[in-house]
Amino acid sequence: MTTFRRTAGRLLYKLIRPFAFALDAETAHRATISALSLAPNLRLPEFPPELAQQVAGLRFPSPIGLAAGFDKDAEVPDAMLGLGFGFVEVGTLTPKPQAGNPKPRLFRLREDRAVINRMGFNNAGQQAALDRLEKRERHGIVGINIGANKDSADRIADYVAGVKAMSPVADYLTINISSPNTPGLRNLQAGGELTELLEAVREARTPGVPVFLKVAPDLDGGDHERIVRTAIDTKIDALIVSNTTVSRPPLKSAHACEAGGLSGRPLKVLALEQLRRFRAASGGQIPLIAAGGVEDAHDAWERITAGASLVQLYSAMVYEGPGIARRIADGLRTLLAIGQMANIAEAVGSDSA
Repeated sequence: MTTFRRTAGRLLYKLIRPFAFALDAETAHRATISALSLAPNLRLPEFPPELAQQVAGLRFPSPIGLAAGFDKDAEVPDAMLGLGFGFVEVGTLTPKPQAGNPKPRLFRLREDRAVINRMGFNNAGQQAALDRLEKRERHGIVGINIGANKDSADRIADYVAGVKAMSPVADYLTINISSPNTPGLRNLQAGGELTELLEAVREARTPGVPVFLKVAPDLDGGDHERIVRTAIDTKIDALIVSNTTVSRPPLKSAHACEAGGLSGRPLKVLALEQLRRFRAASGGQIPLIAAGGVEDAHDAWERITAGASLVQLYSAMVYEGPGIARRIADGLRTLLAIGQMANIAEAVGSDSA
């Protein structure tokens, strides 16, 4: 029956997708969130025990998670958990509400199986999400991605405020300094500013709530070692590698020249390269979470064996539907058996040992 439901769900999405793609990308996204918010709550799926992974003191039932950006305002985390994600990251949430950048700002690159966005941290603010999350029954793992307001006079203070405000409802927090769509934000990845930011976060963090750092894929030589050392020194619990890229590999779509962050299949090679560089720089001293260009179980397996303890995706869901998370989890179980490994932890970094 379970296999039947998954097959039926995939066929249903193939039927629905042409209608969704007839709408502009942001309208279709809002319609999807609205539909999910009205859907009945789904029971959390059961995953094979060999897929469970311990990271930062948390037990993730599946290593396949939903990246931030889909559920910006924490409207449907439970729906996404019910659809087969092992964990869900909501946000990015800023202290004050903000409208984001002018529309249009979200583009499907269908020929490239990619997305370009320049959303600009559009969200209703941390208080609105906090009110919503306080009402949910805590189950499953829900992380909260926090950022700074575009017009903030003190962006480090914004992150500190976010850590303090959202900790009570977060299973983990992600410090997002890697979006290309807020001017100057990525400057916080620089040496002195990164240290100042993470030291402030360390002082503000709530004991027992892990803090992750999300980094950009567009880094220079030496950045990986510096970021790793700073993260370890300031007791950051994991690195998410990586966000969208401002680089432009060869693309076929008419939207290829749109400004913003590129995600999806064209990011695959760069994201994997950055993951391997962070693994080499860290030597396994800090957990890594891979994101960018993951489309199937083989992509996820490649990230895990390259050193990722967990994997996140978003753009591939646009093209494959929300059932993709469970299909990848099923595929990972098969790959574990082929590799004669007992669990996912055994596979982490196995090709870089």
